[in-house]
Amino acid sequence: MAISVRDVAREAGVSVGTVSNVLNRPAMVSPSTVTRVTEVIERLGFVRNDAARQLRAGRSRSFGLVVLDARNPFFMDVTHGAQQRALDNGYSVLMGASDDSVSNEGRLLDLFEEQRVAGLLISPVRTDLSRLWRIREAGTPVVLVDRGSGDQSFSSVSVNDVEGGRIAAQHLIDASRRRIGFVGGPMEIEQVRHRLEGAQSVVAAVPGASLEIFGTKALSVFEGRAAGERIAALPAARRPEAIFAANDLLAMGVLQALVMSGKVRVPEDIALVGYDDIAFAESAVVPITSVRQPAVEIGRTAVDVLLREAEAGPDAVREQFVFTPKLVQRASTGAGLPARP
Repeated sequence: MAISVRDVAREAGVSVGTVSNVLNRPAMVSPSTVTRVTEVIERLGFVRNDAARQLRAGRSRSFGLVVLDARNPFFMDVTHGAQQRALDNGYSVLMGASDDSVSNEGRLLDLFEEQRVAGLLISPVRTDLSRLWRIREAGTPVVLVDRGSGDQSFSSVSVNDVEGGRIAAQHLIDASRRRIGFVGGPMEIEQVRHRLEGAQSVVAAVPGASLEIFGTKALSVFEGRAAGERIAALPAARRPEAIFAANDLLAMGVLQALVMSGKVRVPEDIALVGYDDIAFAESAVVPITSVRQPAVEIGRTAVDVLLREAEAGPDAVREQFVFTPKLVQRASTGAGLPARP
């Protein structure tokens, strides 16, 4: 037979309300009473019925997190940071991946609303945020992750991706590479567009430099490999001298295709820069130079912001956190090798 809160209260010699406070608001109870009630809970093996508590409170003790791609280690690191901070505050994180699909994103939002999550963290697929407006107006705080809120109507935790694109392109220009290829897509993803814009701004300012776009349907190793095969098949005089990939998964695919072609050396013929600085970038057959995002810190900060929004309610101040990326140079752009003449 299941042990109830009343059983715990009777055994500890306190009221049901006191047991509830020990479980949910221990700061309101004297330390000696917390100790006594906790000992009874452990001895009787009491397990709270969180589903019942959720029905009474109208909200769960969980946050929903929607990422673009659960296969991307960058988003796994974001999730790790978010979960770590959420657990420290008595919450769990329910994570789902949209796979860059507006339809999937909508279905996940439906499920999280049905679960009555206490807040929502999301890296949106598209720029239309009307659905997120409705969710927030219904009482669920929303924080954008890995994407800024252009009009500051939502709190957000992101990285300056335009600056990240500039850093990547400038590094390649400084290595005397003038024909640069950009591998990335779809362009509906704001982060991809911003990284491209940053690179284009650098290339446009350098006489004789050019940037060619090699579009992809997804930010995956498979799509990167397909783009790399197209690049390797070009005549040597037409090939880019450097590639900036919109993320490290694409960069890994490009690297595979170039190495397997047997015609292109990295970095001697084509230098390569990725984005995110996932662990696999460093361990690739040619370690990949990458633009680092502080993924774990992004997740932690997003939960901190969400907790403040939940506490403040409708009058919450919208916070904008923007991290500055940094370049991590490795062998794929000739770390330790002289620049080309």
